Order: sequence, then C-alpha cells, then structure tokens
Amino acid sequence: MSGRKETVLDLAKFVDKGVQVKLTGGRQVTGTLKGYDQLLNLVLDEAVEFLRGSREDQAIQDGKRETTKNPDDPQKTTDQTRRLGLIVCRGTAVMLVSPTDGTDEIANPFIQPDGA
Repeated sequence: MSGRKETVLDLAKFVDKGVQVKLTGGRQVTGTLKGYDQLLNLVLDEAVEFLRGSREDQAIQDGKRETTKNPDDPQKTTDQTRRLGLIVCRGTAVMLVSPTDGTDEIANPFIQPDGA
C-alpha cells in the first residue's frame, strides 16, 4: 500500500465542461470547471447560483432589486439565479459534483396526489 492517496473522483474529464456543484448549507451553483486540486477545491467560470426560498432572497435583474419569499421549503431552489462569474469553491464545502450535460429534471415519483 503506497502512502499516496488516490481520489475516487476523476474530475479531469469535466475540465472545460459544465458542472453542477452542491455545497454544504444548501447552496447550488453551476459553471464551467476550469481547475481543481487534490483537496477538491474547484475553480468555476461563468458561475451561476440558484437562489433558495424561506428567507427574503434578493436578486438584481435589469438594475432593479427584487425580493421574494418562499415559506414552503427553505432548501428548495427557485428559478431565480445570481451571476457570480469566476469563483473558487472550497473543497471542504463541496458535497456533489455532476455534469450539466446529460442530466434532466424529472417529477418526484413519491409525491402522493391530493385525495389519495
């Protein structure tokens, strides 16, 4: 057994491609993976954060500040986004890295219809 640690995740195939990253605390960002290291620190370009509900979320669109509330689910992301540009995601906060190409959002099959 060697003293060198091998990473389970091979991020080299995602460099210069779109990725979705979920961070601790419920934040979710997408962007183009530009670089990474052995501690899973990620550099994303053209990053966009998906805003969540519950507290008052503020987004700036067309020069106007908009405030929305979503009391139903504080962890659910909304359609509102915030452009971040070039960012570094610290490896200790990264929970999930997935490609944006080839993934589709489907309806939750476990939600019971009303009246059932």
